[in-house]
Amino acid sequence: MIRMIRRIFLWLLGLAVLGAIAVAIWGPGFVESRLNPVTMPAEGWPVSPRAEALHQRLVIGDWHSDALLWDRDLLERAERGHTDIPRLAEGNVAVQVFTTVTKSPRGQNYSQNSADAPDNITPLFIGQLRPLPSWFSLKERALVQAAALRRAAEAAPDRLMLIRSAEDLQTLLEARQNGATTVGAILGSEGAHPLEGNIANLQVLYGAGFRLLGLTHFFDNELGGSLHGEGGSGSGLTDFGREVVAEMMEKRMIIDLAHASPQMVRDVLAIPGTRPILSHTGIHSRCASPRNLPDALVKAIADKGGLIGIGYWADVNCGKTPADIAASIQAAIALVGEDHVSLGSDYDGSVDAPFDAAHLAALTQALLDAGLTEPQIAKIMGGNMMRYLAQTL
Repeated sequence: MIRMIRRIFLWLLGLAVLGAIAVAIWGPGFVESRLNPVTMPAEGWPVSPRAEALHQRLVIGDWHSDALLWDRDLLERAERGHTDIPRLAEGNVAVQVFTTVTKSPRGQNYSQNSADAPDNITPLFIGQLRPLPSWFSLKERALVQAAALRRAAEAAPDRLMLIRSAEDLQTLLEARQNGATTVGAILGSEGAHPLEGNIANLQVLYGAGFRLLGLTHFFDNELGGSLHGEGGSGSGLTDFGREVVAEMMEKRMIIDLAHASPQMVRDVLAIPGTRPILSHTGIHSRCASPRNLPDALVKAIADKGGLIGIGYWADVNCGKTPADIAASIQAAIALVGEDHVSLGSDYDGSVDAPFDAAHLAALTQALLDAGLTEPQIAKIMGGNMMRYLAQTL
């Protein structure tokens, strides 16, 4: 009897181990496929020869991709998600900001989230079998993703280059002018909670290659209020948040207000010398989503010299086509001027997209169809971003 019970126990244990292995191998990929759909029609979006030729002449930049979250080999072309280096190269993208995602509240929504809600990223990291310290520390979680990007750049320097300075950017752009197809990567963080409330950790992140920091994500943190937090629109920068902003400016790091509360936006803009960006958003007067900041604050960011990155997903554009993104870009130009508009796809950020990075020429076509001139398109698709980076890094 005891022998039979032991056999049953070992059999059940073996099934549990096999189940755990199956979850580790297929579970994260299934989750990513479900959360990051591409809604492009099977036949693709039509792109004219003129649009394709223009697209290949552009210097293209994108402020936001969360591809590092999904633990894929970015040097390999994937059949899921929105970005990897082969698809970015095919889409003629010169510079891509890769952000690390470290915490996401269960039941995440655009209205109100608790910082104490159960976290979605912890079980994902466990399922991906990421290094053990990253299961328990947001800082380690960010550093693990940063290390993956660094390893990829070291493994294929002709295909991927980590941008840490304006000089690096110039080197990349000159190489591309001479025929290289290298993709430049800038490392950022989706929210500053990996600092774990310790200003010394900003130097740790900087040393790991981070050059862009979103102050908040979907919940209030030690720096202050989120657009989607419990503190409400009046929850601004904390004393710690002001300390972080001051040190970021000293280090020439980019301040991203994409998920900041209205009062946090005002507080940052009131600090002399700040020049923040809004990395991935829509325009509220065109698409009245709670994800989109009021137009007056968007304009105030641009008036301080910042850029507005227009996202690709339906919630911020009130539509799922390239034409809808183009319409948001037109609205942004009308609001802040053509010198302050850029791209901020939010690729691989648990959102839909009408095309992946390889099919980005569909947006160039949509901008031509919307009546933008070629010089305007060149600015929006990357010229403005390259100018900003050259001046701020």
